[in-house]
Amino acid sequence: MGSTEADGPEPVAHPLGTAYLDGLLALSRSANWNQDADDWRHMLSAGRGWGLSAPDGTLLASTVALPYRAAATPFAWVSMVLVLPEHRRRGFASRLLREALSWLDGEHLLPVLDATPDGHPVYRREGFVDTWGFARHARAAGVTADAPYSTAPTGVRIEPLRDAHRGALRALDARAFGGDRDALLGALAARLPAAARVALRGDAVVGFALGRPGRVATQLGPLVAAEAATAVALLDAALEAVPGPVFVDVPDAQPAMREALAARGFAFQRPFVRLVHPGRHAAAPEAPGEASIVRLVAGPELG
Repeated sequence: MGSTEADGPEPVAHPLGTAYLDGLLALSRSANWNQDADDWRHMLSAGRGWGLSAPDGTLLASTVALPYRAAATPFAWVSMVLVLPEHRRRGFASRLLREALSWLDGEHLLPVLDATPDGHPVYRREGFVDTWGFARHARAAGVTADAPYSTAPTGVRIEPLRDAHRGALRALDARAFGGDRDALLGALAARLPAAARVALRGDAVVGFALGRPGRVATQLGPLVAAEAATAVALLDAALEAVPGPVFVDVPDAQPAMREALAARGFAFQRPFVRLVHPGRHAAAPEAPGEASIVRLVAGPELG
């Protein structure tokens, strides 16, 4: 389709790489999303990106897919479906999403993503189906807890993450998320070591918390634990180490975590929905992973 005076010149489709980093950060800022340059570098190195640029080189839209081929059901995390505000309603998001879905189908990867309320209708029209929901809660800088931070349950101790814990943490995260994301876990531990904590029962890792700096706020997550009390103790250990504003994304099925967040000065910001695309499957499969032990997700861009 050619250009029109209203729409402007037809954009050029291309792969994404770090050469587009400034434009990608501009896309995040335009949506008031939290990603910083390190987030974009990780996603571009771990996955594949598609972009649309104006003839003058301005990046107008993006989509990224992060493959997890070794999972029981191989899948890919689809994220960063962004369009500059002044170029929305021209079908750019759907165009890039369809290109990503076509590639994922050829790679036999189940598409999975987390949708904002604005993006949800777009994904439903493309055939995605809902699985479970979560919500972002935010705490502003200077806000304090209503009560003292908790201690770990009897028999559990909270310690800083060490290299000796990495194998067990990797296995626990793979169980929770549904795929091996060791590279991401290592990157998060290095980016915000003050928040990297493990819960130990004896020598066994029974939970962990990680986080990362963001453009707007520190994002805590993933936080994984089988027991709610252990999850809250991990949350508190991470919060004690993180000054300034904080974002967390808590599953709807985790009422104890929501109550703990409210008591610690967090307020609801917005909901998300995790969706999957049936693709080659006769019926929509469940989202990967064991959602019951996911206390905080890593963020909608990472799962």
